[in-house]
Amino acid sequence: MFYFDGSLFFGLFYLVFFLILAVFVVTAVRGIAQWSRNNASPLLTVQAKVVAKRTRVGHNGTHNTGYHTYTRYYVTFQVESGDRMELAVTGEEYGLLAEGDEGSLSFQGTRYKGFERRY
Repeated sequence: MFYFDGSLFFGLFYLVFFLILAVFVVTAVRGIAQWSRNNASPLLTVQAKVVAKRTRVGHNGTHNTGYHTYTRYYVTFQVESGDRMELAVTGEEYGLLAEGDEGSLSFQGTRYKGFERRY
């Protein structure tokens, strides 16, 4: 079945290696495709309201190399039509935005470009 020089171990080793490689390639292709769609999208500015904020904290590394902790910031906006969109923002933007803020949201595809508050 998966024998390489008569050894099942080598067959399974290559199977796992190629599965991991396939996951890496699919992830890279999806990221490049999203980047391309964002670049092809028009820059839009719409009236919106901040309706929610959230963070995602994660870490990477190992016990031997040490861990690196990171935080991702997301804000959910509701536009005039009632549709909602969640966009990734920087930590600085996250800190400046508050739920209930209203103003002009600028975005390009799934890329946050800015928010100008209406006072």
